[in-house]
Amino acid sequence: MAEADIAVIGLAVMGQNLILNMNDHGFTVCAFNRTTKLVDDFLANEAKGTKIIGAHSIEEMCKKLKRPRRVMMLIKAGDAVDSMINQILPFLEKGDIIIDGGNSDYNHSNRRYQELKEKGISFVGCGVSGGEEGARFGPSLMPGGDPEAWPHIKDIFQKIAAKSNGEPCCDWVGNGGSGHFVKMVHNGIEYGDMQLIAEAFNLLSEAVELNYDQMAEVMDDWNKGELESFLIEITANILKYRDEKGEPVVPKIRDSAGQKGTGKWTCIAALEYGLPVTLIGEAVFARCLSALKEERVYASEHLSGPHVAPETVIQDKRVFIKQISKALYASKIVSYAQGFMLLAETSKQFNWDLNFGAIALMWRGGCIIRSRFLGDIKRAFDNNKDLPNLLLDAFFTKAISEANDSWRVVVGAAIRLEIPVPAFSSALAFYDGYKRKVLPANLLQALRDYFGAHTYELLDQPGTWVHTNWTGKGGRVTSNTYNA
Repeated sequence: MAEADIAVIGLAVMGQNLILNMNDHGFTVCAFNRTTKLVDDFLANEAKGTKIIGAHSIEEMCKKLKRPRRVMMLIKAGDAVDSMINQILPFLEKGDIIIDGGNSDYNHSNRRYQELKEKGISFVGCGVSGGEEGARFGPSLMPGGDPEAWPHIKDIFQKIAAKSNGEPCCDWVGNGGSGHFVKMVHNGIEYGDMQLIAEAFNLLSEAVELNYDQMAEVMDDWNKGELESFLIEITANILKYRDEKGEPVVPKIRDSAGQKGTGKWTCIAALEYGLPVTLIGEAVFARCLSALKEERVYASEHLSGPHVAPETVIQDKRVFIKQISKALYASKIVSYAQGFMLLAETSKQFNWDLNFGAIALMWRGGCIIRSRFLGDIKRAFDNNKDLPNLLLDAFFTKAISEANDSWRVVVGAAIRLEIPVPAFSSALAFYDGYKRKVLPANLLQALRDYFGAHTYELLDQPGTWVHTNWTGKGGRVTSNTYNA
């Protein structure tokens, strides 16, 4: 009997919580897992007393679904997704919908979208953010794929999503793999946010010489202003936490950060499309550097620096703390500006027609990077949907201007004190490069032409490419002109 509104495959914590969330909002969900004992255990425990039903085979699951059948997978990305799709297909018919809610590579989602479209099946790649708690009580959802599927899943997705000022943090993203691409960029920005906070923490600890309670107090204070965010909030909680000995836990944690790959994917996409997403790149490389723990320990004993005392650089600690917050805010603006640059370019490449204001709203609640700041981004794109760069929005132009001096003081102080701030400094370098009318790339082009005859374009002859014989006798320059 067809009684379920949607099926969810994958009963790890995320899958279970999403099912319970759907049930809370009045939807009948069919739960399935390859290990069917997990289905029985879930129904007997977490789902006891609910409308949730189970299935012990894919065929049984599909028979219990109302048409069009909606099947959502929350399983490991990669080959497992293709394998599961192939197992589901024999029990579907034209117009049915397969949703991949995992962290899949957007290239794979592009391919799956095309392959399933040819079979008459709608594919949706949906980014899901917010972790276990978000899945249970309101995640940020980023669905993209076959637009014909959206009317059939919109009600479910927008009801279970987090809300920001009463609006669901879920909207249709675009065609193909756009949903997973937006989620990938979200995760890349998350890498950047976390690295920026880690650098601010390091400055508070080593430059300002605060203890953990004092740093937690600073983070709590920051969370009441322009830096208000989930990540700042939980950083304060982490810094306050004490173990059974009453001691802070953070200094006892091995300083080697792991990563699952989405930050790296963002950097690869940025390189592929020629976008300078430098801050996320530095955040990824900072994790790679942290992994060289043994080498760093050895290097710390053999490499020297100026060893300047903090008190010779920091004249007023209270002022410097405020300057760190300004530098953090300015760097955060650059990070998001770079992320939206990447979204804009990819949208053009694939004709996705992404709605950047809607994306900012999707990230405004439920997800890891949720913050007050995203409301300002939404307003910027609501004011000008064709805004070429967030830095050019009046609000953010003013914010950067007000933070500019502090930003430079902090980066300069960090350099003098040998405190690495790769994300702060790369954000500042990007900003300085972006606002320069002329960059030294003219010399780069001359060098490329000298050793490789790659040609260069003259400012007064746009569209005309020139090659120079740089080794001509007596300094005489001869040129060959090529029309581009």
